[in-house]
Amino acid sequence: MNYRVNPKNNDKLSALGFGCMRFARDEKEAEKQIIYAIEQGVNYFDTAYLYPGSEAALGRVLKKGYRYRVKIATKMPPHTIKKYEDFDRIFNTELERLQTDHIDYYLIHMLPDITTWNRLLKIGVDKWIKDKKQKGQIINIGFSYHGGRDEFITLVDAYDWEFCLLQYNYLDENNQAGVSGIQYAAAKGLPVMVMEPLRGGKLVTNLPKEVYDIWDKAYVKRSPAEWAFRWLWNQPEVTVVLSGMNSMEMIKENIRVASDTEVGAFTDADFELFKKVRQILSEKIKIPCTGCNYCMPCPKGVDIPTCFSCYNDREIEGRFMAVAKYVMQTSIKNQTHNASLCVKCGKCESHCPQHIKIREELTQVTKSMEGIYYKPLRFFIKRFMKLEG
Repeated sequence: MNYRVNPKNNDKLSALGFGCMRFARDEKEAEKQIIYAIEQGVNYFDTAYLYPGSEAALGRVLKKGYRYRVKIATKMPPHTIKKYEDFDRIFNTELERLQTDHIDYYLIHMLPDITTWNRLLKIGVDKWIKDKKQKGQIINIGFSYHGGRDEFITLVDAYDWEFCLLQYNYLDENNQAGVSGIQYAAAKGLPVMVMEPLRGGKLVTNLPKEVYDIWDKAYVKRSPAEWAFRWLWNQPEVTVVLSGMNSMEMIKENIRVASDTEVGAFTDADFELFKKVRQILSEKIKIPCTGCNYCMPCPKGVDIPTCFSCYNDREIEGRFMAVAKYVMQTSIKNQTHNASLCVKCGKCESHCPQHIKIREELTQVTKSMEGIYYKPLRFFIKRFMKLEG
């Protein structure tokens, strides 16, 4: 197993992290897989308060003599916090489930925007974090994030974070926080943990035939998953790549790849392959937005790159999943950023290097993404997260 050093504290973290949202259904099989991964050098396990049964399952295995060999990452959902006492209510439950007295890497889960962070500050989250760190119950504090680059950078600068977790893969190089966001965080000394390296498996199972042909004809035989992982591990800014592994075959394969990759190992031939893949995928994309953010900020708060990214994702994710992502990333924040807020002022278009007719495209996004699924999804997600509005 290759390891990458956390520049904040010199922790040696396995390049491959075990994403614990979906363990194998059979508990004995899940235990076998966790132990095997640990024995092979995986030492970063990522779970969350909201993952059904995950913390307790992980805790039962680690209690059998493995706790000292791994770093646990788990998360506090901010929507559950209404008063100061809620911090301890959630955190103590997590310690009990995980059968441990401390969390190595603790995250504010799906922190959506600066407004939510400021609300937590008013409740006293900074005081609470300081208390837990002084007691040794939280070793590192960070946040996970889904959304656009500008909001991500605002959150990075809002607190003395010690790491971050965000979606990143070769298809999202210029989507969400993207490569520029990751580079910004790394430049500030933050370890960057990556989730969704395969887009929930879509970069393995739902690509155009032309892309599979490129992988099949490459100078070296590698699976689509291996190419995707190697693309990530080639980058020095990436500390840990999480993979939601629930079969022994998947675990063994990912460990093999993680043990055989180094920063800067890509050749010109490798980069050329990904250039061809992106060309094919770009032909499937409806709006040629590169996520450069020159169109931002919008006077009405529309997150233009994120709206376009979710709209383009219909080709790979399918319409329902793309709309669900659209709702999560634009419409359940304290301040919404969805396409229908556009008043067609045109300010954005004068700055777009791609010369996209942004106003027209936002109209199409509104028609496609704010149709039949939009309001029900927004209602149920807000209800689940106990958000007002």
